[in-house]
Amino acid sequence: MCGIVGYLGTKSTVDVLVNGLKKLEYRGYDSSGIAVLENNEYTVLRAQGKLSQLEEKIKKSKPSGPVGIAHTRWATHGVPSEKNAHPHKVEGVCLVHNGIIENYSELKEELNKQGAVFSSDTDSEVVAHLLANQLKQTPDLRQAVHKILTRIEGAYAILAVWDKQPDTVVAFKNGPPLIVGQGQGEMFVGSDVQAMLAYTKSMIYLEDHEVAELTAQGAHFYDRTGIAIKKQPILIDWNTAQAEKMGFKHYMLKEIFEQPKAVASVLENYVNHESLSVHFEKLGVSPVPGAAPGLSLDELKKVERIFIIACGTSFYASMYAEYLIEKLAGVPVEVDVASEFRYREPVIPPRSLVMTISQSGETADTLAVLRMAKEAGALTLSLSNTKGSTIDREAHGHLYMHAGIEVGVASTKAFISTLTVVNLFAIFLARQREKMSMAEEKNYVQNLLGLPSQMEAVLSHDKFFAKASKTLKEYRGFLYLGRGINYPIAMEGALKLKELAYMHAEGYAAGEMKHGPLALIDPSMLVVVICPKDSHYEKTLSNLQEAKARGGVIVSIGTGEDKKLKEMSKEYLSLPKSDWMASGILSVIPVQLLAYHVANILGYDVDQPRNLAKSVTVE
Repeated sequence: MCGIVGYLGTKSTVDVLVNGLKKLEYRGYDSSGIAVLENNEYTVLRAQGKLSQLEEKIKKSKPSGPVGIAHTRWATHGVPSEKNAHPHKVEGVCLVHNGIIENYSELKEELNKQGAVFSSDTDSEVVAHLLANQLKQTPDLRQAVHKILTRIEGAYAILAVWDKQPDTVVAFKNGPPLIVGQGQGEMFVGSDVQAMLAYTKSMIYLEDHEVAELTAQGAHFYDRTGIAIKKQPILIDWNTAQAEKMGFKHYMLKEIFEQPKAVASVLENYVNHESLSVHFEKLGVSPVPGAAPGLSLDELKKVERIFIIACGTSFYASMYAEYLIEKLAGVPVEVDVASEFRYREPVIPPRSLVMTISQSGETADTLAVLRMAKEAGALTLSLSNTKGSTIDREAHGHLYMHAGIEVGVASTKAFISTLTVVNLFAIFLARQREKMSMAEEKNYVQNLLGLPSQMEAVLSHDKFFAKASKTLKEYRGFLYLGRGINYPIAMEGALKLKELAYMHAEGYAAGEMKHGPLALIDPSMLVVVICPKDSHYEKTLSNLQEAKARGGVIVSIGTGEDKKLKEMSKEYLSLPKSDWMASGILSVIPVQLLAYHVANILGYDVDQPRNLAKSVTVE
């Protein structure tokens, strides 16, 4: 969750570090800091709060030098404060850390007995003390790192520098991502490619327990035992302009409006427009050097059960996929939250496929499930937005969201891209298992190809929500209802409002109204219902009547000119007529816009909601 940046070279080190941290603000943070080499000694500056607080300190002291490391912290051990901010410096050793050192209490007790004096409440400072002690016996930073690796338990991505070896940065990890960027006569390192993308597109991903030793001239890589290894760089094809706001007030609003383009990108990558067919023939071929062996079509055809595992918004996308795959391909699907699945000793039968969905490809709980599934002998398939991420590299099969850079913490276009991919995957699986005819495939694909233009029409509701938010913000709570594939969309709508506007919101299957939610209904409760004209239409109308009869105020999302729904609702939003598979994707946009505009009018930081981070790389 924390952001890490390192640089060695001839550019302004401070500028590179601060610019890198700004690119990582979306991850969420409560303090920040830098360490810059000046006259063979590292100067450390730290500040609580936003990056602007750190920049003020930088302006006053004006540090400059050829090497530096930087960090944005999201508090785990120790409250947000300047003393707990990174980098930590102990006897000439400076380091920044993302993760959690699980055995820090035992290590700290041991170090205290040896006379160590701690200046923070963090688990991270323990590692700095361990390194400082080890360097007294092993006066080489990289070798000292190897010596202490066996002492550290937990998840970590760490950069370390040392006054007595001033031209070197050592990077090592277990869990959270850490990436080395290669330049001409300069080197970069960070927890996310966005921190370095303005300077280089040549990236090398560190694997767990690997160590990188960086100088301005290049990098050397080692395994956990200290044996030198070779690593191949990956060319990242993202354009830095993709991460700019382009006139929108917030990144999130820009990304909502980019969703038609994101869906078109998915369709371009996975659909043959001439034959109107889905092609996942390269399902097992990863563009990443050193990725796990592929997933063959023969293996896919033999799958008897599918587990889809994810967290947060990706979990709701998994629920959506469950409806599609079971209905079209006839394969039993079990959807579970990664943090629960990994700890409940699940039974994974032979011929199972475990599919993981993670935008970052680094979600700690999801990654743990992937590894557990492989140990159980299951086939694995990843769906991520980040080629070369740990989950992507380690899965047998590889699918991509093709959403491009998403900066807003609350996912929008990555979610809608995921829904599009799982639509196509369900069609593909059905065809492979001979559950769908070629004519049916063409019909489904034709409907999906019309989505981008239909989405443009739905985005016109933006003005409605911008105006309606003035009154919507006054309700004490929101109840989101849906049936079938629109049930997970209702769940996602409630999550978005909670994430952005910090308001009470719940998503329910509309058929569950009599099993508790009716007790919440009164004139101060807004009911948001997703009710397209599909096979669930009449049942959902009946559920809505129950809410209406008890004073519920209704905002409805339906198909075309629906007089019945319109008469029942305070506000009615019309969606273009579409196939049942596509209607769920269209329904996402209104609930995103509702959450965005309510949060915006309340004055909240839409792009960086409190207490949340974009990528959850620790438990």
